[in-house]
Amino acid sequence: MQSKQYFENSARRDTILVVDDVELNRVILSEAFREGYRILEAENGRQALDQLLAEPDRICAILLDVVMPVMDGFAFLEEMRARDLLASIPIFLITADSSEANMRRGYDLGAVDIIGKPVLPYFVRRRVESVAELYRAREQLGNRVDQQDRQLAQQAEEIQKLSQSIIESLATAIEFRSGESGEHVRRISALTTWMLTELRGSGYPGCDFTDEQIGQIATAAILHDVGKIAVPDQVLNKPGRLTAEEFELMKTHTVRGCELLEQIPQYHSNPLFRYAYDICRHHHERVDGRGYPDGLQGDELSVWSQVVALADVYDALTNKRVYKPAFTHEKAMEMIRTGQCGQFQPALVDALAHGLEHHTHDPESN
Repeated sequence: MQSKQYFENSARRDTILVVDDVELNRVILSEAFREGYRILEAENGRQALDQLLAEPDRICAILLDVVMPVMDGFAFLEEMRARDLLASIPIFLITADSSEANMRRGYDLGAVDIIGKPVLPYFVRRRVESVAELYRAREQLGNRVDQQDRQLAQQAEEIQKLSQSIIESLATAIEFRSGESGEHVRRISALTTWMLTELRGSGYPGCDFTDEQIGQIATAAILHDVGKIAVPDQVLNKPGRLTAEEFELMKTHTVRGCELLEQIPQYHSNPLFRYAYDICRHHHERVDGRGYPDGLQGDELSVWSQVVALADVYDALTNKRVYKPAFTHEKAMEMIRTGQCGQFQPALVDALAHGLEHHTHDPESN
């Protein structure tokens, strides 16, 4: 069915455009193609250009005189080139002046062949049809490639959406275990997007991300707590302060998340999972080196892991947890800026504030 469509599109190129100011010449050339083709005639380049632009997808070849009033053949070729039409329609110069200068200029301007007058109809038709068939085949191939590219792009988009849904479902299932609705991971993703966009706009070092990379990081952020699947319920949902032993167990979710991601076959080749690995392991690190599990500090931390860490802290502060009530936006920002939740790069905190200024934030509605 698909191939049939290509041939139907190609079959629309059924018209020969004959351009000559001498009527007899037009009659001779038209008769040569009368059988099997639709014929259009023009007395000069201007008329021919109007006819061509009226239905450019139907003309399969143009037989073009050189010396004509109003617009000659060379001027017509220049117009064709300016409008990027030479790649799809072959031009045959029909001229009595077969001097080297004329032939060179014709070829330089884009003519595919130069046929001398007086013409022999049979041979003209064979030469024109051979070239027109090549153009038709090339167009069919181009259409097929374009169609396949569109199909591949659509399939890639569908796979990406499916992957996103699977990732969100996995993260949401983990959030349910800790009494969350699953909206936490979506808010983290949105906050990550806002901050990275702000940082890119401000020229922050290492933040020259493309939109695609920001999307991958925001998706990877959804998996930041995937390692909590290995944390016992009594620790994960404990309403009071954790004991030292329980806290050490809770901290293992960073490493366990990485272990889970390493089991994904595409982990090493897929940038999304490489971002997710770094975020899982380091979203509890702090720039002063007092985070866990590796005690990284300063430039040892990737920008994206710091951004997700800040998004996670902000969302945890502004939403109710089993161990605390929700704080206001103002209170949360004060706690972050004063280091009550660990140290963050000031530029990242500013990016969070600026990002939130451009979006309505209401903790109760999240």
